[in-house]
Amino acid sequence: MLNIKDSVAVITGGASGIGLAVAKYWVAQGGKAVLADIAQDALNQAAAEIDGETATVVCDVTQEDDCSRLADTAIEKFGKINLVAPFAGIIMDGLMIATDRKTGLVKKKMSLERFQKVVDINLTGVFLTIRECTERMVNNDCKGLVCLVSSTGSLGTAGQLNYSSTKAAMSVMPKVITAEFFRRGLADKIRCVAIAPGYVGTPMVKGMPKKILDNILTSVPIGRLVDPDEVASLLGELYRNEALAGDVFFIHGGLRLGSKG
Repeated sequence: MLNIKDSVAVITGGASGIGLAVAKYWVAQGGKAVLADIAQDALNQAAAEIDGETATVVCDVTQEDDCSRLADTAIEKFGKINLVAPFAGIIMDGLMIATDRKTGLVKKKMSLERFQKVVDINLTGVFLTIRECTERMVNNDCKGLVCLVSSTGSLGTAGQLNYSSTKAAMSVMPKVITAEFFRRGLADKIRCVAIAPGYVGTPMVKGMPKKILDNILTSVPIGRLVDPDEVASLLGELYRNEALAGDVFFIHGGLRLGSKG
């Protein structure tokens, strides 16, 4: 079993939402956190909310140099990396093609820019973050966990072709990374898993129109949003328990994508 105390977490998307919840949980357990996000003001506010050792890095996860600098900062500040949590991500929902109700002809389609931006941040950004951080973990003899964030959307949600595609990729990456590390004799030191939340009570989700949110909750058996702290708690257990590797762990309150069973 691994101990969070004195362990170092690198968290992208760390200034808000699940990333911030994980950072608060991690530091409360005695760990240290390197928070990365795109805005320094938001990072400063997040760090002020955390009672413990933190460092902040302004980072565009789509840029190799930024991700390299993020990983180097963790080593320079704290001497190691034990958790990699690449949680930076965006949602830009829309139908691939939308038809006119009267004519039945296509009147609008998802732009390449709209599709590519989600892929760049949610997928390429994750790849660059974990590539750079695990390189430092190997070279500095660090032990720990890479924890990706997938989603129930990985199972396929209309209007989220871009987002669902990236989250489906997160579902397969733990298996591939674990297999690669196994081949190189690293899998006992660096594990990889993914968590797949359902509807989580982040500021973004809570800010949805009440009618839409109420309708969503009719499909969630526990009758409420998953709390970000519950996601952070799951991540903590995944970190501690070294037998958990190469898989995806759902946390969705019993959600069955609209089916009540």
